[in-house]
Amino acid sequence: MQTKGEIGWTVRREDGTRREVYAKHVGNRWCFFERDRRYDNWNTLEVPLLEDWLELFDAVKRRIKRGKTRPEEEDRIRKVIQHRFPGTEL
Repeated sequence: MQTKGEIGWTVRREDGTRREVYAKHVGNRWCFFERDRRYDNWNTLEVPLLEDWLELFDAVKRRIKRGKTRPEEEDRIRKVIQHRFPGTEL
């Protein structure tokens, strides 16, 4: 079960296997976690992929529209993505 500061999604890999990911808002940063199966332990994702950041960015924008996340969080995530992945258009 996710708490208020957590956002999760599932990614289908090229080989057809699933990868579950969730991001947790801690202070002024986001921590990412992943696992392969439902009952596996969550592992810290030290270097999230661009696709993980983009999923988080889209989810945060949707949550802002519903009033569940502060609007300035969108700009924070945008800056992190542009810093870590120069040239990425959002």
